Order: sequence, then structure tokens, then C-alpha cells
Amino acid sequence: MPTVKSKPTAKTKPAAKPLESKTVAKDAKTKKPKMVRDSFTFPKAEYAVLDALKLRAAKLGSPAKKTELLRAGVKAIAAMQDAAFLTALKVVPSLKTGRPAKAKAS
Repeated sequence: MPTVKSKPTAKTKPAAKPLESKTVAKDAKTKKPKMVRDSFTFPKAEYAVLDALKLRAAKLGSPAKKTELLRAGVKAIAAMQDAAFLTALKVVPSLKTGRPAKAKAS
């Protein structure tokens, strides 16, 4: 009777890497910051300033999105001394919170 060679069912795997290397690799990767979605109400004049700033950034060779402008503004305000911060707040009038009323069609 002829001898039939059986095929191995399981392939040999290379030696497992130590767990330390995986842990170090995970720590080396920077985690993405969690994003928060929000909405704001702006007076038309101040909203137009955002468009002007977008154009200004583009002319300077560094196009920016509205969100980037707002984030840059937050960083700039956070870096201010208390006196300058309070002065900047006093210049901005307080707005009524909530969505603006819908305009009636005439």
C-alpha cells in the first residue's frame, strides 16, 4: 500500500514579540483629542470679520477655516494678562442666548 504524506494542518508562527514593545508603541502614539461640536450666534458684522480674516490669511499664504480662526482667537485670549482680557471682554456686547428669531415673510 502506498504511503500518503499528510499535510501539516497548522503552520508554525514566528516567536511572539514581548509585551513591552507593544506597550511602548502604544505610548509613543499620540492620542487624538476628543472633539466637541457646538453652535454659536454672531452678529452679522462680527461674522463678516471672520470672512475678512479668512481672506487675510489666504493673502498671507496661509489659508484658514473659520474653526481655525476661532481656535486661534481662543488661544490668543487665553494668553492675555487679566487686564487685557477684561478690556477685550468689555468691548464685546452681551448677546441674548439661544437661536435668533425667524424672520417673517411679508
